[in-house]
Amino acid sequence: MTTYKLGTIALLTGLLAVTSCQVNDLEPQNSLSETTAFQTPERIELAVAGVYDGAQSGFYLAGAVRGYPFGAAHLQQGDMRGEDMISTQAFYAVTYQNTYDATSPNNGFFWQTTYAMINRANVVLQGLSTVQPTAQLTQAQINSYIGELRFLRALGHHYLVVHFARPFADNPTTNLGIPYRTTPVTGGSSVDQAVQQPRNTVAEVYTQILADLDFAEQNLPVTRAARITRATRGAAIALKTRVRLHQNNWEAVITEANKLVPQAAPFTSPIGGYQLTASPYGPFGAGNKSNTESIFSIENNDVDNAGVNGAPGTMYTAASLNGRAIIAISPLLWNQPFFPANDIRKSDLMVSKDPVTSPGRGAYFSKKYSDPTTRTDNAPIIRYAEVLLNLAEALARTSTGVNDRAVALLSAVRNRAVPDAANRYTAGSFASNTDLVKAILNERRIEFVAEGMRWLDIHRLAPDPVYRQAPGIPVKVSNGISNFGPLYTNDPTTTFTTQAGIPYSDYRFIWPIPIEEIVNNPTLATQQNPGY
Repeated sequence: MTTYKLGTIALLTGLLAVTSCQVNDLEPQNSLSETTAFQTPERIELAVAGVYDGAQSGFYLAGAVRGYPFGAAHLQQGDMRGEDMISTQAFYAVTYQNTYDATSPNNGFFWQTTYAMINRANVVLQGLSTVQPTAQLTQAQINSYIGELRFLRALGHHYLVVHFARPFADNPTTNLGIPYRTTPVTGGSSVDQAVQQPRNTVAEVYTQILADLDFAEQNLPVTRAARITRATRGAAIALKTRVRLHQNNWEAVITEANKLVPQAAPFTSPIGGYQLTASPYGPFGAGNKSNTESIFSIENNDVDNAGVNGAPGTMYTAASLNGRAIIAISPLLWNQPFFPANDIRKSDLMVSKDPVTSPGRGAYFSKKYSDPTTRTDNAPIIRYAEVLLNLAEALARTSTGVNDRAVALLSAVRNRAVPDAANRYTAGSFASNTDLVKAILNERRIEFVAEGMRWLDIHRLAPDPVYRQAPGIPVKVSNGISNFGPLYTNDPTTTFTTQAGIPYSDYRFIWPIPIEEIVNNPTLATQQNPGY
């Protein structure tokens, strides 16, 4: 796998964070100028690796690295915006308690570092447009690099639009999304142009995301040595299934997913050979670096990771296992009737309970990230399990009766974790496709806990009166409880102190444009999200 370390790989000079002309990307010691960075295949490879580095280890306060945006932060922020995990300490309280504003660092640096990564991609894309193919670097190889960069650009814009704008299902042609940046900012007039670019509508953002992913699909390789941590054709298709799901374009979800998913079990992808691991723990622990299910993850390693204040292994792991016990599984999820007591995802294989005297205060913690010491766990972005559930939901939503294939896809994900046949689903488990869709949505909550996926589903479903799982930001377990232990009862009637939810109509449902943008960008200053 490619190991990329900020300060030792080749990045480009003048690489400004697109968020504003005041936020500069750090200048590495061994940088190359824009005139020399694309002169050899080796330098081009380093420049592309630099964009992945921007995805993995963007800056935070005082230049600290905390895994912004995709090295870890997307996991933690996505989970803390939802109700299925608890912020046991003050570390993520601003996000968990919805007290953020335009000056809050968590949402501010998510914006800044994501646009910084996007700008890196745009700078390298501009450089690649000047490269002439040779025997050592063919046009197909150049196009493959372009595909990687456009994949990362699409990924960044999608996470921005689901945090800073209303869902696609809510007036996408009139609601403002975020600026879709395709032009590099390297200083001078390019900065002037960038600060004048307005927000695109939500619909325009999705159109450009899909254009980037379509190009990526056509030009990325099917397989590569760094299978999980470098974009592939399967990764582009998989991400398109997610994007189309956010558009409620069920037919397009089915079209894209069918490229990766056979009609019947065993569900082994004809592109990339993806398949579910036998155990739900397969993509984690020892399998975190290489498994059949992970389609795309962001690399972390012992010399370049999100640090003790950001790495998944420290944040999600129990104190009894040398973690910091900061993000726990919520009893709100644990006690749901669709999450059986003997589910493997509740077993010692995948969770650990801290003593009440520890920082975890008796809560259960995920064991998906097994290295809190050297913090090498990759940060998952998309797994084959998600593609199967995306397809299952789309099939169920477009069928007149209970869709057998949707049930089979749901069961493929669920049954590997549920040993008791009584808790497994058959077509007869559902009176209607409405019930089937709800079961699929519930399964997503269990399967993707501790992977930052919860906000993505809350966001896309919020305008849906039938399938939304909360009328906005959900009610959460109060993080001021002194002993969480007695709350994990497997009984949905268990009561405990809660934190009030926030209606979808409330301005806090979406994050504010950061103050740096408002101060420095006159166009965006007139387009702040209402209420902030």
